[in-house]
Amino acid sequence: MQRDSVKQTFVVASCLCLVCSVLVSTAAVVLRPTQQENKTLDIQKNILKVAGVLDENKPIAGQFAAVQTELIWLKEGTVVTEEDAKHEKLDLRTYDARKASKLAEYSDAVEPAGSLPQISRRERFAYVYLLKKGDGSLDQIILPIYGKGLWSTLYGFLSVDADTKTIRGITFYEHGETPGLGGEVDNPGWKALWNGKQAYGEDGKTPVIAVAKGASGDHQIDALSGATITSNGVTSLVQYWLGPDGFGPYLGRVRAAAAQTADSSQSTSNEGGSNG
Repeated sequence: MQRDSVKQTFVVASCLCLVCSVLVSTAAVVLRPTQQENKTLDIQKNILKVAGVLDENKPIAGQFAAVQTELIWLKEGTVVTEEDAKHEKLDLRTYDARKASKLAEYSDAVEPAGSLPQISRRERFAYVYLLKKGDGSLDQIILPIYGKGLWSTLYGFLSVDADTKTIRGITFYEHGETPGLGGEVDNPGWKALWNGKQAYGEDGKTPVIAVAKGASGDHQIDALSGATITSNGVTSLVQYWLGPDGFGPYLGRVRAAAAQTADSSQSTSNEGGSNG
């Protein structure tokens, strides 16, 4: 067979393709655990960052050990138990909310339609992350959030105070918005504007927090210059996830539990005073 024949060229090319395919496949399999570990650490890092407790000089995993993770039913706002997980065929060790949002059996239609623009379904179960104080009381709740900007889906975290109404921080760890415009969601100065803002209106249940041009008051954050669509997208996604079809039911349960504890403490204090 001639070395420069078409057949010889085809054989050599086929062998090279086969070898390359084997190498790429092997590398993907071997590196998958490391990639997954790095992905997990990046998520943990962003959770600690939005909570304002990240120490860059200490191991991420060690710091994250102080964060309590719960999987909840979004509709009910209740924690998913092992019995629930068994019934719903969920593996609590490997559940991925992002993947679940794309599977009909683990997701629900976004309601009302259009409340999370350009996204039609969202996961039925989602993680929440609880950061406690030294005395064991709740300090803040970190919520995973996502929604459409101009060019991409923005994925991030929103931290709210134990009162469930005061925002402590926001961060986006993945997006494809235009650098210098919508990409300014990464600007530390802009993110700092969220700290201390009030998420809800006078009824304490309706999200009114908004990114707006000429922002004023406790419910608004300055819009991103030259990025109206991204700014509107951030408003929509934050209001959705804080609302009744997002984490609203869960936050409502947290508020109710805190009020019940406060009433119980007050009652005990009054009884003690009377006995005295």
